[in-house]
Amino acid sequence: MDNTQGDKHTENLIPVEDIVKAQIRLKHVVQHTPLIKNINLSERYEANIFLKREDLQLVRSYKIRGAYNKISTLSESEKKKGVVCASAGNHAQGVALACREMGIKGTIFMPIPTPNQKVRQVKMFGKEFVDVVLVGDTFDDSYAEALLFKEQNNVQFIHPFDDLKVIEGQGTVGLEILEDSQVDLDYIFVPIGGGGLAAGSGSYIKQISPNTKMIGVEPLGAPAMKTSITQGVNVKLDKIDKFVDGAAVKQVGNITLEICKKIIDDIILIPEGKVCTSILKLYDEEAIVVEPAGVLSISALDFYKDQIKGKNVVCIISGSNNDITRMEEIKEKSLLYEGLKYYFIIRFPQRAGALKEFVVEILSETDDITHFEYTKKVNREKGPALVGIEVKSKDDYKKLIAKMDERGFNYQLLNEKADLFNFIV
Repeated sequence: MDNTQGDKHTENLIPVEDIVKAQIRLKHVVQHTPLIKNINLSERYEANIFLKREDLQLVRSYKIRGAYNKISTLSESEKKKGVVCASAGNHAQGVALACREMGIKGTIFMPIPTPNQKVRQVKMFGKEFVDVVLVGDTFDDSYAEALLFKEQNNVQFIHPFDDLKVIEGQGTVGLEILEDSQVDLDYIFVPIGGGGLAAGSGSYIKQISPNTKMIGVEPLGAPAMKTSITQGVNVKLDKIDKFVDGAAVKQVGNITLEICKKIIDDIILIPEGKVCTSILKLYDEEAIVVEPAGVLSISALDFYKDQIKGKNVVCIISGSNNDITRMEEIKEKSLLYEGLKYYFIIRFPQRAGALKEFVVEILSETDDITHFEYTKKVNREKGPALVGIEVKSKDDYKKLIAKMDERGFNYQLLNEKADLFNFIV
Protein backbone atom coordinates (compact mmCIF):
# COMPACT_ATOMS: atom_id res chain seq x y z
CA MET A 1 0.00 0.00 0.00
CA ASP A 2 1.18 3.50 -0.84
CA ASN A 3 2.77 5.12 2.21
CA THR A 4 2.89 8.64 0.73
CA GLN A 5 0.25 11.32 0.96
CA GLY A 6 0.73 12.16 -2.76
CA ASP A 7 -2.51 11.31 -4.50
CA LYS A 8 -4.69 11.01 -1.41
CA HIS A 9 -7.86 13.10 -1.58
CA THR A 10 -10.08 14.58 1.09
CA GLU A 11 -13.28 14.97 -0.95
CA ASN A 12 -16.18 12.69 -0.02
CA LEU A 13 -14.91 12.29 3.54
CA ILE A 14 -17.16 12.94 6.54
CA PRO A 15 -17.36 16.78 6.71
CA VAL A 16 -15.57 18.35 9.67
CA GLU A 17 -18.70 20.30 10.64
CA ASP A 18 -20.74 17.07 10.90
CA ILE A 19 -18.20 15.59 13.29
CA VAL A 20 -18.26 18.80 15.35
CA LYS A 21 -22.08 18.59 15.52
CA ALA A 22 -21.76 14.97 16.66
CA GLN A 23 -19.42 16.04 19.45
CA ILE A 24 -22.07 18.50 20.68
CA ARG A 25 -24.74 15.76 20.71
CA LEU A 26 -22.44 13.46 22.65
CA LYS A 27 -21.14 15.85 25.30
CA HIS A 28 -23.52 14.80 28.06
CA VAL A 29 -23.04 11.04 27.58
CA VAL A 30 -19.51 10.49 26.21
CA GLN A 31 -16.27 10.95 28.12
CA HIS A 32 -13.65 13.20 26.54
CA THR A 33 -10.99 10.56 27.08
CA PRO A 34 -7.39 11.56 27.84
CA LEU A 35 -4.46 11.57 25.43
CA ILE A 36 -1.56 10.46 27.64
CA LYS A 37 2.13 10.15 26.83
CA ASN A 38 3.38 6.68 27.72
CA ILE A 39 6.92 6.75 29.12
CA ASN A 40 7.72 3.03 28.69
CA LEU A 41 6.63 2.87 25.06
CA SER A 42 8.27 6.19 24.27
CA GLU A 43 11.61 4.98 25.62
CA ARG A 44 11.31 1.57 23.96
CA TYR A 45 10.68 3.02 20.50
CA GLU A 46 12.67 6.25 20.91
CA ALA A 47 9.59 8.25 20.00
CA ASN A 48 6.83 10.26 21.67
CA ILE A 49 4.07 7.66 22.06
CA PHE A 50 0.66 8.89 23.21
CA LEU A 51 -2.28 6.65 24.12
CA LYS A 52 -5.83 7.73 23.33
CA ARG A 53 -7.65 5.97 26.17
CA GLU A 54 -11.05 4.99 24.76
CA ASP A 55 -10.99 2.08 27.20
CA LEU A 56 -11.95 4.68 29.84
CA GLN A 57 -15.40 5.31 28.35
CA LEU A 58 -18.37 4.35 30.51
CA VAL A 59 -18.99 1.36 28.22
CA ARG A 60 -15.21 0.80 28.04
CA SER A 61 -14.94 1.41 24.30
CA TYR A 62 -15.38 4.14 21.69
CA LYS A 63 -18.53 2.46 20.31
CA ILE A 64 -20.87 4.58 22.43
CA ARG A 65 -19.96 7.55 20.23
CA GLY A 66 -21.35 6.16 16.99
CA ALA A 67 -24.30 4.34 18.52
CA TYR A 68 -25.56 7.33 20.49
CA ASN A 69 -25.03 9.76 17.63
CA LYS A 70 -27.05 7.56 15.27
CA ILE A 71 -29.93 6.84 17.64
CA SER A 72 -30.20 10.45 18.82
CA THR A 73 -30.74 11.60 15.22
CA LEU A 74 -33.70 9.26 14.59
CA SER A 75 -37.14 10.81 14.25
CA GLU A 76 -39.55 10.54 17.17
CA SER A 77 -41.69 8.01 15.29
CA GLU A 78 -38.63 5.90 14.56
CA LYS A 79 -37.57 5.99 18.21
CA LYS A 80 -41.00 4.81 19.33
CA LYS A 81 -40.75 1.70 17.14
CA GLY A 82 -37.41 0.75 18.68
CA VAL A 83 -34.07 -0.31 17.25
CA VAL A 84 -32.11 -3.48 16.53
CA CYS A 85 -28.39 -4.15 16.13
CA ALA A 86 -25.82 -6.91 15.74
CA SER A 87 -22.55 -6.84 17.62
CA ALA A 88 -19.66 -8.89 18.96
CA GLY A 89 -19.91 -6.87 22.17
CA ASN A 90 -18.77 -3.26 22.24
CA HIS A 91 -21.30 -1.82 19.77
CA ALA A 92 -23.99 -3.69 21.70
CA GLN A 93 -23.01 -1.92 24.90
CA GLY A 94 -23.12 1.45 23.18
CA VAL A 95 -26.57 0.74 21.75
CA ALA A 96 -27.78 -0.59 25.12
CA LEU A 97 -26.70 2.53 26.99
CA ALA A 98 -28.16 4.81 24.31
CA CYS A 99 -31.49 2.96 24.51
CA ARG A 100 -31.62 3.33 28.27
CA GLU A 101 -30.63 7.01 28.18
CA MET A 102 -33.35 7.80 25.62
CA GLY A 103 -35.98 5.33 26.84
CA ILE A 104 -35.99 3.37 23.56
CA LYS A 105 -36.64 -0.36 23.14
CA GLY A 106 -33.64 -2.21 21.69
CA THR A 107 -33.06 -5.79 20.54
CA ILE A 108 -29.42 -6.84 20.31
CA PHE A 109 -28.15 -9.91 18.45
CA MET A 110 -24.74 -11.23 19.52
CA PRO A 111 -22.70 -14.30 18.44
CA ILE A 112 -22.91 -17.26 20.78
CA PRO A 113 -19.10 -17.28 21.45
CA THR A 114 -19.21 -13.66 22.71
CA PRO A 115 -17.37 -13.51 26.09
CA ASN A 116 -19.83 -13.69 28.98
CA GLN A 117 -18.43 -10.48 30.41
CA LYS A 118 -19.60 -8.56 27.34
CA VAL A 119 -23.07 -10.13 27.42
CA ARG A 120 -23.48 -9.21 31.10
CA GLN A 121 -22.34 -5.64 30.42
CA VAL A 122 -24.89 -5.23 27.63
CA LYS A 123 -27.71 -6.34 29.91
CA MET A 124 -26.42 -4.10 32.69
CA PHE A 125 -26.26 -0.97 30.51
CA GLY A 126 -29.59 -1.62 28.80
CA LYS A 127 -31.60 -2.78 31.82
CA GLU A 128 -35.28 -3.33 30.94
CA PHE A 129 -34.95 -1.43 27.65
CA VAL A 130 -32.87 -4.13 25.93
CA ASP A 131 -33.35 -7.77 24.92
CA VAL A 132 -30.20 -9.78 24.13
CA VAL A 133 -30.40 -12.64 21.62
CA LEU A 134 -27.39 -14.96 21.22
CA VAL A 135 -27.27 -16.55 17.77
CA GLY A 136 -24.67 -17.89 15.32
CA ASP A 137 -20.91 -18.33 15.55
CA THR A 138 -19.76 -14.98 14.12
CA PHE A 139 -20.77 -11.36 13.87
CA ASP A 140 -21.96 -12.03 10.32
CA ASP A 141 -24.40 -14.70 11.57
CA SER A 142 -25.84 -12.29 14.13
CA TYR A 143 -25.92 -9.54 11.51
CA ALA A 144 -28.11 -11.65 9.21
CA GLU A 145 -30.54 -12.41 12.05
CA ALA A 146 -30.72 -8.74 13.05
CA LEU A 147 -31.57 -7.70 9.48
CA LEU A 148 -34.34 -10.32 9.39
CA PHE A 149 -35.70 -8.96 12.69
CA LYS A 150 -35.59 -5.42 11.24
CA GLU A 151 -37.74 -6.44 8.27
CA GLN A 152 -40.20 -8.44 10.33
CA ASN A 153 -40.70 -5.73 12.98
CA ASN A 154 -40.18 -2.51 10.98
CA VAL A 155 -37.57 -1.08 13.35
CA GLN A 156 -34.39 0.89 12.70
CA PHE A 157 -31.18 -1.09 12.28
CA ILE A 158 -28.18 0.49 14.03
CA HIS A 159 -25.20 -0.62 12.00
CA PRO A 160 -21.95 -1.06 13.97
CA PHE A 161 -19.86 0.73 11.32
CA ASP A 162 -21.38 1.23 7.85
CA ASP A 163 -23.59 4.23 8.58
CA LEU A 164 -22.78 7.91 8.12
CA LYS A 165 -24.12 8.94 11.54
CA VAL A 166 -22.22 6.13 13.26
CA ILE A 167 -19.03 7.14 11.44
CA GLU A 168 -19.59 10.79 12.43
CA GLY A 169 -19.78 9.73 16.07
CA GLN A 170 -16.58 7.70 15.85
CA GLY A 171 -14.98 10.71 14.17
CA THR A 172 -15.10 12.59 17.46
CA VAL A 173 -12.16 10.41 18.58
CA GLY A 174 -10.02 12.10 15.93
CA LEU A 175 -11.39 15.50 16.88
CA GLU A 176 -10.39 15.01 20.52
CA ILE A 177 -6.93 13.77 19.56
CA LEU A 178 -6.16 16.93 17.63
CA GLU A 179 -7.78 19.13 20.28
CA ASP A 180 -5.60 17.65 23.01
CA SER A 181 -2.30 17.19 21.18
CA GLN A 182 0.31 19.83 21.97
CA VAL A 183 2.53 18.72 19.07
CA ASP A 184 2.15 18.02 15.36
CA LEU A 185 1.35 14.33 15.00
CA ASP A 186 3.31 12.19 12.55
CA TYR A 187 1.47 8.89 12.92
CA ILE A 188 -1.85 7.68 14.30
CA PHE A 189 -2.33 3.91 14.66
CA VAL A 190 -6.01 2.96 14.55
CA PRO A 191 -7.55 -0.53 14.90
CA ILE A 192 -9.80 -1.66 12.06
CA GLY A 193 -12.69 -4.10 12.26
CA GLY A 194 -15.51 -2.88 10.06
CA GLY A 195 -13.74 0.43 9.58
CA GLY A 196 -16.01 2.92 11.38
CA LEU A 197 -13.38 4.28 13.76
CA ALA A 198 -10.74 4.56 11.04
CA ALA A 199 -13.15 6.21 8.58
CA GLY A 200 -14.53 8.69 11.12
CA SER A 201 -11.35 9.69 12.93
CA GLY A 202 -9.38 9.61 9.68
CA SER A 203 -11.86 11.90 7.96
CA TYR A 204 -11.38 14.57 10.61
CA ILE A 205 -7.62 14.17 10.94
CA LYS A 206 -6.84 14.19 7.21
CA GLN A 207 -8.84 17.41 6.72
CA ILE A 208 -7.31 19.23 9.69
CA SER A 209 -3.83 17.66 9.73
CA PRO A 210 -3.26 16.19 6.23
CA ASN A 211 0.41 15.34 6.85
CA THR A 212 -0.43 12.99 9.71
CA LYS A 213 -0.20 9.40 8.50
CA MET A 214 -3.10 7.10 9.41
CA ILE A 215 -1.90 3.53 9.93
CA GLY A 216 -4.67 0.94 10.10
CA VAL A 217 -4.17 -2.22 12.15
CA GLU A 218 -6.07 -5.46 11.53
CA PRO A 219 -5.82 -8.99 12.95
CA LEU A 220 -3.84 -11.30 10.68
CA GLY A 221 -6.75 -13.73 10.85
CA ALA A 222 -9.33 -11.20 9.65
CA PRO A 223 -7.72 -8.86 7.07
CA ALA A 224 -10.96 -7.71 5.43
CA MET A 225 -9.99 -4.05 4.93
CA LYS A 226 -6.48 -4.70 3.62
CA THR A 227 -7.76 -7.39 1.26
CA SER A 228 -10.52 -5.12 -0.03
CA ILE A 229 -8.24 -2.12 -0.59
CA THR A 230 -5.64 -4.32 -2.30
CA GLN A 231 -8.21 -5.90 -4.63
CA GLY A 232 -10.20 -2.71 -5.20
CA VAL A 233 -13.56 -4.26 -4.25
CA ASN A 234 -15.33 -5.04 -0.99
CA VAL A 235 -14.21 -8.62 -0.43
CA LYS A 236 -16.09 -10.96 1.88
CA LEU A 237 -13.59 -13.36 3.46
CA ASP A 238 -14.49 -17.05 3.39
CA LYS A 239 -13.32 -17.60 6.96
CA ILE A 240 -11.76 -15.59 9.77
CA ASP A 241 -10.05 -16.18 13.10
CA LYS A 242 -12.49 -14.95 15.75
CA PHE A 243 -9.94 -14.55 18.58
CA VAL A 244 -9.63 -10.75 18.17
CA ASP A 245 -13.41 -10.62 18.39
CA GLY A 246 -13.81 -6.84 18.46
CA ALA A 247 -12.10 -6.56 15.06
CA ALA A 248 -12.99 -9.89 13.45
CA VAL A 249 -15.42 -9.28 10.58
CA LYS A 250 -15.64 -11.09 7.26
CA GLN A 251 -16.55 -7.93 5.37
CA VAL A 252 -16.02 -4.22 6.00
CA GLY A 253 -18.60 -1.56 5.20
CA ASN A 254 -19.10 -0.10 1.74
CA ILE A 255 -19.02 3.45 3.10
CA THR A 256 -16.06 2.78 5.38
CA LEU A 257 -14.11 1.12 2.56
CA GLU A 258 -14.49 4.11 0.25
CA ILE A 259 -13.37 6.50 2.99
CA CYS A 260 -10.48 4.30 4.14
CA LYS A 261 -9.18 4.10 0.56
CA LYS A 262 -8.61 7.85 0.82
CA ILE A 263 -7.34 8.28 4.37
CA ILE A 264 -5.41 5.11 5.30
CA ASP A 265 -1.71 5.29 4.43
CA ASP A 266 -0.85 1.71 5.34
CA ILE A 267 -2.38 -1.34 7.02
CA ILE A 268 -0.45 -3.65 9.35
CA LEU A 269 -1.64 -7.22 10.03
CA ILE A 270 -0.95 -8.50 13.55
CA PRO A 271 -0.67 -12.21 14.53
CA GLU A 272 -2.90 -13.12 17.46
CA GLY A 273 0.11 -14.26 19.48
CA LYS A 274 1.62 -10.79 19.20
CA VAL A 275 -1.71 -9.33 20.35
CA CYS A 276 -1.59 -11.58 23.42
CA THR A 277 1.98 -10.57 24.25
CA SER A 278 0.96 -6.90 24.03
CA ILE A 279 -2.01 -7.46 26.35
CA LEU A 280 0.18 -9.05 29.00
CA LYS A 281 2.95 -6.47 28.67
CA LEU A 282 0.51 -3.54 28.90
CA TYR A 283 -0.97 -5.04 32.06
CA ASP A 284 2.43 -5.79 33.62
CA GLU A 285 3.93 -2.37 32.84
CA GLU A 286 0.92 -0.05 33.06
CA ALA A 287 -1.80 -2.00 34.92
CA ILE A 288 -4.03 -1.33 31.89
CA VAL A 289 -6.45 -4.13 31.03
CA VAL A 290 -7.46 -4.23 27.36
CA GLU A 291 -9.27 -6.59 25.04
CA PRO A 292 -7.49 -8.09 22.01
CA ALA A 293 -8.84 -5.48 19.57
CA GLY A 294 -8.00 -2.72 22.04
CA VAL A 295 -4.27 -3.40 21.89
CA LEU A 296 -3.90 -3.79 18.10
CA SER A 297 -2.48 -0.28 17.73
CA ILE A 298 0.29 -0.89 20.29
CA SER A 299 1.03 -4.30 18.78
CA ALA A 300 1.76 -2.59 15.47
CA LEU A 301 4.59 -0.46 16.85
CA ASP A 302 7.16 -3.28 16.56
CA PHE A 303 6.39 -3.51 12.85
CA TYR A 304 6.92 0.24 12.40
CA LYS A 305 9.78 0.85 14.84
CA ASP A 306 12.17 2.26 12.23
CA GLN A 307 9.66 4.69 10.74
CA ILE A 308 8.40 6.09 14.05
CA LYS A 309 11.79 6.72 15.67
CA GLY A 310 11.91 10.36 16.78
CA LYS A 311 8.28 10.93 15.73
CA ASN A 312 5.07 11.93 17.51
CA VAL A 313 2.75 8.92 17.54
CA VAL A 314 -0.77 8.21 18.82
CA CYS A 315 -2.09 4.70 19.49
CA ILE A 316 -5.86 4.49 19.89
CA ILE A 317 -6.75 2.05 22.69
CA SER A 318 -10.21 1.15 21.46
CA GLY A 319 -11.62 -0.97 24.28
CA SER A 320 -11.08 -2.92 27.49
CA ASN A 321 -13.97 -5.38 27.57
CA ASN A 322 -11.86 -8.46 28.19
CA ASP A 323 -13.20 -11.58 29.89
CA ILE A 324 -10.86 -12.55 32.75
CA THR A 325 -11.48 -16.24 31.96
CA ARG A 326 -9.57 -15.73 28.69
CA MET A 327 -6.32 -14.81 30.40
CA GLU A 328 -4.92 -18.35 30.49
CA GLU A 329 -5.60 -18.68 26.77
CA ILE A 330 -3.97 -15.29 26.18
CA LYS A 331 -0.87 -16.31 28.14
CA GLU A 332 -0.65 -19.60 26.23
CA LYS A 333 -0.88 -17.92 22.83
CA SER A 334 1.72 -15.35 23.86
CA LEU A 335 4.21 -18.02 24.98
CA LEU A 336 3.74 -19.96 21.75
CA TYR A 337 4.23 -16.82 19.64
CA GLU A 338 7.33 -15.77 21.56
CA GLY A 339 8.88 -19.23 21.17
CA LEU A 340 8.79 -20.00 24.88
CA LYS A 341 6.38 -22.94 24.92
CA TYR A 342 6.51 -26.16 22.94
CA TYR A 343 4.40 -29.27 22.66
CA PHE A 344 5.91 -32.62 21.74
CA ILE A 345 4.79 -36.16 21.18
CA ILE A 346 7.61 -38.13 22.85
CA ARG A 347 7.79 -41.90 22.60
CA PHE A 348 9.20 -43.07 25.92
CA PRO A 349 10.65 -46.56 26.37
CA GLN A 350 8.11 -48.51 28.43
CA ARG A 351 10.42 -49.29 31.32
CA ALA A 352 10.78 -48.05 34.86
CA GLY A 353 12.83 -44.87 35.12
CA ALA A 354 12.34 -43.65 31.52
CA LEU A 355 10.48 -40.52 32.57
CA LYS A 356 12.95 -39.86 35.40
CA GLU A 357 15.79 -40.01 32.88
CA PHE A 358 14.02 -37.41 30.72
CA VAL A 359 13.42 -35.05 33.63
CA VAL A 360 16.92 -35.37 35.11
CA GLU A 361 19.07 -35.72 32.00
CA ILE A 362 17.17 -33.69 29.39
CA LEU A 363 15.41 -30.83 31.16
CA SER A 364 17.35 -27.94 32.65
CA GLU A 365 16.54 -26.34 36.01
CA THR A 366 14.56 -23.57 34.30
CA ASP A 367 12.52 -25.81 31.95
CA ASP A 368 9.00 -26.46 33.19
CA ILE A 369 6.68 -29.32 32.19
CA THR A 370 3.26 -27.67 31.91
CA HIS A 371 1.37 -30.52 30.27
CA PHE A 372 1.78 -34.31 30.38
CA GLU A 373 -0.51 -37.05 29.05
CA TYR A 374 0.66 -40.68 28.96
CA THR A 375 -1.02 -44.08 28.96
CA LYS A 376 1.13 -47.22 29.33
CA LYS A 377 0.66 -49.77 26.56
CA VAL A 378 1.90 -53.11 27.93
CA ASN A 379 2.10 -54.72 24.49
CA ARG A 380 4.44 -52.09 22.98
CA GLU A 381 8.09 -51.25 23.46
CA LYS A 382 7.45 -47.49 23.44
CA GLY A 383 4.50 -45.39 24.54
CA PRO A 384 3.69 -41.91 23.18
CA ALA A 385 3.23 -39.05 25.63
CA LEU A 386 1.97 -35.53 24.92
CA VAL A 387 4.38 -33.17 26.71
CA GLY A 388 4.16 -29.38 27.01
CA ILE A 389 7.38 -27.61 28.03
CA GLU A 390 7.85 -23.93 28.88
CA VAL A 391 11.39 -22.53 28.54
CA LYS A 392 12.91 -19.26 29.71
CA SER A 393 14.49 -18.32 26.38
CA LYS A 394 14.75 -19.49 22.79
CA ASP A 395 18.33 -20.60 23.50
CA ASP A 396 16.97 -22.97 26.17
CA TYR A 397 14.77 -24.56 23.51
CA LYS A 398 17.80 -25.16 21.28
CA LYS A 399 19.60 -26.83 24.19
CA LEU A 400 16.54 -28.99 24.91
CA ILE A 401 16.39 -30.22 21.32
CA ALA A 402 20.15 -30.86 21.26
CA LYS A 403 19.93 -33.04 24.40
CA MET A 404 17.00 -35.08 23.06
CA ASP A 405 18.84 -35.65 19.78
CA GLU A 406 22.05 -36.56 21.59
CA ARG A 407 20.32 -39.18 23.76
CA GLY A 408 18.23 -40.57 20.95
CA PHE A 409 14.78 -39.60 22.20
CA ASN A 410 12.04 -40.19 19.64
CA TYR A 411 10.00 -36.98 19.50
CA GLN A 412 7.75 -34.95 17.21
CA LEU A 413 7.30 -31.17 17.59
CA LEU A 414 3.65 -30.17 17.28
CA ASN A 415 3.99 -26.36 17.21
CA GLU A 416 4.74 -26.30 13.48
CA LYS A 417 1.96 -28.76 12.57
CA ALA A 418 -1.10 -26.53 12.89
CA ASP A 419 -3.83 -29.10 12.16
CA LEU A 420 -2.35 -31.73 14.46
CA PHE A 421 -1.56 -29.15 17.15
CA ASN A 422 -5.11 -27.76 17.22
CA PHE A 423 -6.58 -31.26 17.29
CA ILE A 424 -4.44 -32.63 20.12
CA VAL A 425 -3.63 -29.64 22.36
